[in-house]
Amino acid sequence: MNKKKKIAVFSTGWCGEILSQFLTGLECSLLKENVDIFLFLCYPTYIDTAPIKKGELNIFSLPDLNDFDGIVIFGSGLDFKEEIDKLIDRANKASIPVIMQGAKRDGISYIGSDNYSATKAMCEHLSDKHGVKSIIFFAGTHDSMDSELRLNAVKDYLKEHNRSDDLKEVFYTKWENSSVTRYINEFCDSGRALPDVFICANDGLAMETCISLDNRGYKVPEDVLITGYDYIDDSQIFDPSIASVDQCFSKMGEACGNLWIDMVSGTQTCGSVIIPCEFIPGESCNCYEYRNSDAVRRRVGREAFSKRSMTTYFNRKLNIIDSTVLSCLTYREFKISLNRLLTGNHDYEGESFHVLLEPNFGLSIYDTNIKLRKTGYSKCMEVLYSSEDGVNYSDEQFLSRDLVPNYSSVSENHLYVFLPLHEAEESYGYIIFRDCMEKIENHFLQIYQSRMGLVFDKFRHALSLDLINKRLLEVMRRDPLTNVNNRIAYEDKEKYLQSEINSDSGTDFAIALFDVNSLKLVNDSYGHDAGDDYLVRACHLICNVFKHSPVYRIGGDEFVAVLSGEDYDKRDRLYKELNDQMSPYTDTLPLPKDFVSVACGIAIYNKTCDSSIQDIVKRADEEMYKNKIKMKSPN
Repeated sequence: MNKKKKIAVFSTGWCGEILSQFLTGLECSLLKENVDIFLFLCYPTYIDTAPIKKGELNIFSLPDLNDFDGIVIFGSGLDFKEEIDKLIDRANKASIPVIMQGAKRDGISYIGSDNYSATKAMCEHLSDKHGVKSIIFFAGTHDSMDSELRLNAVKDYLKEHNRSDDLKEVFYTKWENSSVTRYINEFCDSGRALPDVFICANDGLAMETCISLDNRGYKVPEDVLITGYDYIDDSQIFDPSIASVDQCFSKMGEACGNLWIDMVSGTQTCGSVIIPCEFIPGESCNCYEYRNSDAVRRRVGREAFSKRSMTTYFNRKLNIIDSTVLSCLTYREFKISLNRLLTGNHDYEGESFHVLLEPNFGLSIYDTNIKLRKTGYSKCMEVLYSSEDGVNYSDEQFLSRDLVPNYSSVSENHLYVFLPLHEAEESYGYIIFRDCMEKIENHFLQIYQSRMGLVFDKFRHALSLDLINKRLLEVMRRDPLTNVNNRIAYEDKEKYLQSEINSDSGTDFAIALFDVNSLKLVNDSYGHDAGDDYLVRACHLICNVFKHSPVYRIGGDEFVAVLSGEDYDKRDRLYKELNDQMSPYTDTLPLPKDFVSVACGIAIYNKTCDSSIQDIVKRADEEMYKNKIKMKSPN
């Protein structure tokens, strides 16, 4: 068998329905070829911030095009000119064929539809059948070839009939439904008369126009006509069904595959294929006789239950992923828990599904100086979860150039879909689905990708913040000179011990208070640096004797230890050991080298008489001063 070929397809996923139609046609044309389709998909919008757009579009940088046999740019879903130019440049450097759909570039093979003729047919229908005299056109973007071609067709039709003034306004929506709503609200508030028709550059804008007008008390088609483009399923079952142009995306996909075959075989170096389109009147232009919209609605109604069940399961799965990830307290626990979850339940993801993370994702949690990539992907990715045909990938790392762990070049043809994981422009990694046409069409991939990215982001920031808080708390609770706990930490410990007393838990413990002798003499005679050294020596002595007890510095020369367990049981012996290891008390100069003298008092908790931690502390303090007096007057 010849080596399997690979085609890279680049698009955004907001046009999921027409993209899936195109891909279905492309797959159909390649049935007799040994070739896989690699779809690099993302979901940027025009209103996103620049970092978010960069993080989404970064997935286009993942493939090394030298490993591919051609690329297809789905221009109906990709209006980012700079990205298109970069893709073409990379493909040219790799010397592989480039085919563009829906947008043209000089010297680049093109697959398109005859929007122009279909739009003029739409205008003729609106004029002849409905007597339309005034038009408002809702365009997409200035850079969209499809949108501008449709607008020019309207202008040309009106010009040919000496009616150019009938086009009252062109409003660029940037493909955002919300901009339609704002426009309709402002239009209605202005008191202007409605046009005869709103011609919308796609069906989504057309449906949003109907809804916005209805919210303002206007009915379609009674008060105004609406038309769209693309003839998507949602617009066919919408009420009213949208008069639209069927661009025949499946046929475009087939033509694209056939053209690629010719280019790879050398029978054709560059080509252009135009697919005829058809304007299909509908209820939104007051035409009810051209198609049976109710039949389509009944079919969709029958399918609603299974789709609702699938959506419910899908949302439940995402919630389980959320709770699993956010309950993890370490990065290692995060990796193990999510891998275990996906291993045990991947019905939605399928037997071929992969989650690959940037190697610095985990490291950046614990060190804010470690940064994540903002452009491209690392050479080696960390494998969080990977299953290809039910076979798990065994290594912890994977070369990103190879794209798919355990990829087989001898299997049947497949469609692989790559989606970015990121926060703003910082890349977390990418995920891969396989053979998931329905998930492209219904936008489930976008929901899955965005939820995964969001929960990873929440986990990363929560764990980072928790670590920062712990470090800050440790600093706040640590004495900088002796490196033992400070008074704040001791006060928390007192609260805990008081809770043990209140609950009558029966816990045995003792309080040991220490006072460092002759600190003032050392400070006055040798300086405060020597005094600090003396305090550190005294603290080391206390810690070395009471090895199993937390020690706190609660004042300039005061320390306390809370004895429990072994130290509690051996308290009398440890008390003697402390006295044996220290220097004899003296208050005269010069002091012996490495002089250390500490007064100590120990009091145990007596549950029959102690109702407060302060009762114990008071007795320990009294014992400490008895010891200090004894040390000063040993006779």
